[in-house]
Amino acid sequence: MKTIDIAHAATIDEAYHVWPIGRVHSPLQKPSLKGARQGISRQGAHVGQVLRENDVDSQIVIDPRYLPLLEGLEQFSHLVVIYWPHLLPEEGRQAQKVHPAGFEELPLTGVFATCSPARPNPLLVTVARLLVVDGNVLTIHGLEAVDGTPVLDIKPYNTHYLAREDVRAPQWMDELNRLYDGM
Repeated sequence: MKTIDIAHAATIDEAYHVWPIGRVHSPLQKPSLKGARQGISRQGAHVGQVLRENDVDSQIVIDPRYLPLLEGLEQFSHLVVIYWPHLLPEEGRQAQKVHPAGFEELPLTGVFATCSPARPNPLLVTVARLLVVDGNVLTIHGLEAVDGTPVLDIKPYNTHYLAREDVRAPQWMDELNRLYDGM
């Protein structure tokens, strides 16, 4: 494996500033996974609970100054929502390996090879169904974000840019999908 030292690159040490464009209002009050120094684990949640969390309607309340940016959004059926897991403890950002979705029967895997929220820059991305645009309030379905979650950006979902053919994934991802499908 080739390793390249990037410490000399000035851009790696630059500070980047992002701020929320809105907040999630959701019936979900706490995440199903909790951060830990070695990764994440389930908080008494099981797959069925996680599936139910993906099956909720919630709202994204956009800061009113961004209202003009929403024009035309109602024409799309799905959004890509980029958000920050604000309840993830700092030690959760130190994880290097995790069990996918907190299932210990799945292999310990490098964080960048998972969708874990425990990562150095915990930007989370979900595709959610857009139900209604009402002023600065977007009602969506399928966002697994807790109440109060800062939303950093939204984009329309477009299969031309995002869908790909010949996608491959490891066997454990198939097992995780079977776990989800079996509930």
